[in-house]
Amino acid sequence: QVQLVESGGGSVQAGGSLRLSCAVSGYTYKRYCMAWFRQAPGKERERVAIIGSDGTTSYADSVKGRFTISKDNVKDTLYLQMNSLTPEDTAMYYCAAATVFGGAWYCAGQRYNYWGQGTQVTVSS
Repeated sequence: QVQLVESGGGSVQAGGSLRLSCAVSGYTYKRYCMAWFRQAPGKERERVAIIGSDGTTSYADSVKGRFTISKDNVKDTLYLQMNSLTPEDTAMYYCAAATVFGGAWYCAGQRYNYWGQGTQVTVSS
């Protein structure tokens, strides 16, 4: 049984930082594509960042230079470091996994079939 459990969300003022974590269990996630998505009320879900099985990464233009995705293969945990947060970053954030191998460019075209329950991030101005 694959499980993804996010944590680390909360409320922060604009310009602040948060680090989201996603604990992974049930499969050797380190070999697969992993990503962070977000969805704000009334908006479509947006893919924020991807990390491939080879450690390569890619980011949405809206977060490039501010967010960093990483993974700790020993702790089986995926992270999203978010800096210089703005109110536009307010959303529910989800980690997701696609059970395929590849670099970030390949992972970008894949269907993510495992999802966490989400963690809320609220940024006030």
